[in-house]
Amino acid sequence: MPLPAGCGRRRRAANPGRRYNPCLSPRQIEDRKQMKEILRAYAHAIRSLARRDILWHLLWPGLLSLVVWIGLAVGFWGTLTGMAMGALNGWDWLHSWTSSSEFGAGFVSVTVQIALALALLPLIYVTAAILVATISLPLMLERVARTDYALLEERRGGSQTGSALNALWAALVFAVAMLLSLPLWLVPGLGLAIPLMLTAWLNRRAFRYDALMMHADRDEMKALSKRHDGSMLLLGIGCAALAYVPVVNLFAPAFCGLAFVHYLLTALEQHRKESGWVVVDAAPRQQP
Repeated sequence: MPLPAGCGRRRRAANPGRRYNPCLSPRQIEDRKQMKEILRAYAHAIRSLARRDILWHLLWPGLLSLVVWIGLAVGFWGTLTGMAMGALNGWDWLHSWTSSSEFGAGFVSVTVQIALALALLPLIYVTAAILVATISLPLMLERVARTDYALLEERRGGSQTGSALNALWAALVFAVAMLLSLPLWLVPGLGLAIPLMLTAWLNRRAFRYDALMMHADRDEMKALSKRHDGSMLLLGIGCAALAYVPVVNLFAPAFCGLAFVHYLLTALEQHRKESGWVVVDAAPRQQP
């Protein structure tokens, strides 16, 4: 479809120094704005991770998770591969193929072991994410909020108990979904796509509560979760992709938690401005 005359070259009358593309729909403009906010949250998270009072919380969850899962994999690898092969042999067509073809048996065996190895990556990430959500992130949130969001009123719509229960529920749903989806991992590409999307969902579910529990009330938590649902999933996908980058995946959960903190606290500030709240002498008042 041809573009309207002058498309992309007009300027806003009220702000002639800023370029404006009249071809963009309101939805496209909003999508661009959300993407900028996501990138800004990543940048602020990187800045926060450079702080000495944050660095320790960046390191220990991923390292502990790595040690635990590698130890379990070494100890139970034979058992896990045997269970996976036994489950697949229940499929008549697959059992027939592996029984009659050495190539088929070898292909399935290698594929199963690759799938199990790939499963370790999100499991390491998820375990670290749960540690971050329940222990590290509340501590990091307090430090970051004190310096970056000092004027944002604390309404404490969540609690540490709620954070732990939310994280455990998210981990349980994630684990069940991972187990149910394992047969689909034999389909090329799905072995990466499925855990990526499930990990992104986990990020959104676990970290949105922790990021808002200190500053937002319950109504604000619900409103922001609904309004920014899609953006938080994109934010979670970017973080989940880091789970597949060696070394970086050890620190990705803490980075992701901080990205959610910056994204949602910025969104909370904007939400209160839109609702008519202003800050005077660090005490919020509602505009008449």
